[in-house]
Amino acid sequence: MVSSAATSPSAPRGRGSVAQAPHLPAGFARTFTSRYVDTGDVRLHAVTGGEGPALLLHAGWPQTWYAWRLLMPALARDFHVVALDPRGVGLSDKPLGGYDTGTLASDAVALMAALGHERFSLVGHDVGMWVGYALAADHPDRVERLAVAEAAIPGLSPSPPLFGSGETNDRLWHFAFNRLPDLNEELVRGREDLYFGRQFATKAAKPLPDHAIRHYVDTLAEDPSALRSSFEFYRALDTTVAQNERRRTRRLRVPVLAIGGGENLGEGVGATMRLAADDVETVVIPGCGHYPAEETPDELLAVLRAFLVPDGVSGSPGGPAAR
Repeated sequence: MVSSAATSPSAPRGRGSVAQAPHLPAGFARTFTSRYVDTGDVRLHAVTGGEGPALLLHAGWPQTWYAWRLLMPALARDFHVVALDPRGVGLSDKPLGGYDTGTLASDAVALMAALGHERFSLVGHDVGMWVGYALAADHPDRVERLAVAEAAIPGLSPSPPLFGSGETNDRLWHFAFNRLPDLNEELVRGREDLYFGRQFATKAAKPLPDHAIRHYVDTLAEDPSALRSSFEFYRALDTTVAQNERRRTRRLRVPVLAIGGGENLGEGVGATMRLAADDVETVVIPGCGHYPAEETPDELLAVLRAFLVPDGVSGSPGGPAAR
């Protein structure tokens, strides 16, 4: 594929850039750089650095590229790491539409092509798992290996009942709320601390640091279009579900690593991916909730390296995730 995307000469600034993100690991800015990439449809923000094969990191709702910060320095020893803010997130453009996973996957392919990567491995968490599945299904020649964490996939996973258990309701109630056309924005605006803070507090087995939660909440609160866009991934679910119902008719050919938090989805992530692929390895991280990259970064790094570098060949010595 020939992409019309081009790297933008303007340097990203603001809260979501490497220059202004809080509490990054020591030396982070010596390895990683914020940049804009114009795909021809949207301008996307990505944080890139490291040497080796390309590795795309796609975080979930309501986070940004910043969710991967503790793993990125170690991963950069073996990979050219690209941590993406998808459309609607962080410093990327926030258009009114295009939040179905087919479009989000195409955005990611265009971004990687603009950076010179026709093939790459991908790690996706939460909504990033939705996009990872769509990308591997729609663009199978682009993906070397796919690692996904902590999500069910609408249109692939069985839909839970409306009147399910209290535990299921506590975990999934925000799906219906987030799909409302505008009332949710009115209810959440000015109460971002309450709404998004509860998401982090109830889904993490190990509390995320206050500065990280503050960073995510402030990013959503300071720009009305960011709050609107945060709901658009869910408002687009009718389109995404229809796409996934078509995707599930063809099996993924790529090796898949399914990662669950022992205190959240656990084996359920592997069960979901076995509906779509035959070559699926499942890992459950004990004591981890919904946010493995921030709750258990060392454990997640170990399972990712074992999967992404299966022959044990490394460009330089590995090590624990940066703190």
